[in-house]
Amino acid sequence: MRAGAAPDRIAALDLVRGIAVLGILTVNIAGFAGGSSAVLSPGLHSPASANDNLAFAISLVLFEGKMRGLFTLLFGASMLLLIDRREAAGEDGGLWQLRRLGWLMVIGYGHQLLLWSGDILMLYAMLAPVALALRHLPVRRMVVVALAGFVLWHAAFTITGWSSFSAVEAVHTGTADVITKAEVLAQADAIAAEARSEVDTLRQPYFTMLRERFGETLYLPLLVALLSFGETVPLMLLGMALYRSGFFTGGWPRTWLWRLALGGLALGLPLAVAQTWWGWSRGFPPEAMFQLLIGAAGLQHLALTLAWAALLVLAAPRLLPTRLGERLRAAGSMALSNYLLTSLVMAFCFFGWGLGLAGQVGAADQLWFVLLGWIVMLAWSKPWLSRFRQGPIEWLWRSLTERRRLPFHRLL
Repeated sequence: MRAGAAPDRIAALDLVRGIAVLGILTVNIAGFAGGSSAVLSPGLHSPASANDNLAFAISLVLFEGKMRGLFTLLFGASMLLLIDRREAAGEDGGLWQLRRLGWLMVIGYGHQLLLWSGDILMLYAMLAPVALALRHLPVRRMVVVALAGFVLWHAAFTITGWSSFSAVEAVHTGTADVITKAEVLAQADAIAAEARSEVDTLRQPYFTMLRERFGETLYLPLLVALLSFGETVPLMLLGMALYRSGFFTGGWPRTWLWRLALGGLALGLPLAVAQTWWGWSRGFPPEAMFQLLIGAAGLQHLALTLAWAALLVLAAPRLLPTRLGERLRAAGSMALSNYLLTSLVMAFCFFGWGLGLAGQVGAADQLWFVLLGWIVMLAWSKPWLSRFRQGPIEWLWRSLTERRRLPFHRLL
């Protein structure tokens, strides 16, 4: 066993989680740099350059929805893994997990209030009990329920959002009537104004920003949970099913993994490219992009999430023994600490209490900040775990869940 590795951890899980926590920053960076609406279009604050559009398009094809998907799959798998271990020790694993989720809600609320409104932890804490209630389903039934729920949910949003696509298409082709054209332009102006207002808030002194943000923390998590229910719960169930079937522990033949990877790429990549090209050629209209991301993009998000997962599990045996693999695994072992640390670093870079760069950095230049975040996560995780048993936030979370102070320093 590699020095510093915990004996009860699944290496492939940590590796995939490490890639996910790095990859999710490529999507979240737009929210730090330009407010939550900036994830919909690169030109809300100033005209986007060709490089900005290209960087935004690459993120849409490779990362948007896929890294969040990986994170959610892994969250479901890890919940079941921990429950199994608790129950093997004679404890009530479900009750222990609910207590764990309660503390995650507290951590997530602090993250959203104190650092960044794009928190995902509260979403997981609120919706995970639904997935837990279904954990005793047989694997095949779990997969059927998950896929049916995912597809029906996104189909419903696609239907309800179709008018936005139709209106944008009519404006693009020059067939829109005066009222439709005015409505599309008004929607874009309203979202851009909202983005500018949010950036103004982010540039305020810290306690002023905190005071203005407090109100949204009372309703925003519920709104996000409502919009994300049919994505998050099915993906958690799929993660549970993958764990149960041995996906992360060598239980799948490599031929199955290749079939899932190539099938996911064959289905998802053409859809992702086509949808991204549609948005790019129409100037990434923000309202239509919102409807696209919560609806019609769901199928390619799911297909490419599973392809990413299969490819990384296939790569794990060769990647894990390398220096890069060790650092990725370490980053994944303390993904919660890294997730919160990157929020702190990016908030300092873009918010008013730090460098105040919000609204001034285009999508292409945001990649430099992504690179900074990757360097930080890969640089500190492995040395930290050589001295300590867990990441600092993981240790705090586990200690709160266990209701006792757990050992922290590693015996050398």
